[in-house]
Amino acid sequence: MRLRLWRRRLTISAPRVLVRSAIPWPLRWLLVAVVLGASAALALWAFEFGRDLAGLDRHTREELRQLQDERQQLLSALAQAQAVANTAENLLTAERAAQQQLALRLRELEDANRTLRRDQAFFEQLMPVANKASVSIRGLQARRTDAQTVSWRLLAVQPDRNAKEFRAELDMQWTGTRNGQPWSAKDPRSGKTVAVGQSLRLEGESAVPTDALVNTLTVRMLQSGAAVLSQSVPVISSP
Repeated sequence: MRLRLWRRRLTISAPRVLVRSAIPWPLRWLLVAVVLGASAALALWAFEFGRDLAGLDRHTREELRQLQDERQQLLSALAQAQAVANTAENLLTAERAAQQQLALRLRELEDANRTLRRDQAFFEQLMPVANKASVSIRGLQARRTDAQTVSWRLLAVQPDRNAKEFRAELDMQWTGTRNGQPWSAKDPRSGKTVAVGQSLRLEGESAVPTDALVNTLTVRMLQSGAAVLSQSVPVISSP
């Protein structure tokens, strides 16, 4: 019987035998993880040790410190440049405002200069003249400003400062052509009595026909119907 059993175990018909490890699989995985972790730690230590031996880590730290210093310098330079730019912008704004004020002041001075020139042309004849016995008309001007209007001005003066007041009747007459024919018209201010002390300044605008070509303005001072003084000027056409 024993021989038969022994022969069965040695032949193909012998029963299968399953060989199992005595270590449980969780413990087996834990051992594998420990071995892998130890290998990784050893490899990392070897890498760090090799880098220290080669001096790579020291150079890297020095370069990092230099880069940080350069970054700080660049930030400081940027802050200074920004401050300079802000200052320049403020100066530019102030300069523009000053230029605008100067341009405005220049226009005001130009207007005042033109006014002074007109007044100078009007009063430049106030200087005493040789004939102190008569009133004179100075600075008579006439200009056609549009198709229906002519502007005019005149200055009557007495050179003698102690002269009595001069009273006379004003007579103003426009002459020219209309429809190819001679034309003349009295200004509505004609017949008005004026009084001249040291000086008398008159100016105004007169209406004229649109189809009339006005050439001349004649101003006379009348006393008792007789002309005491008279002056004529051409009418200037505005551009």
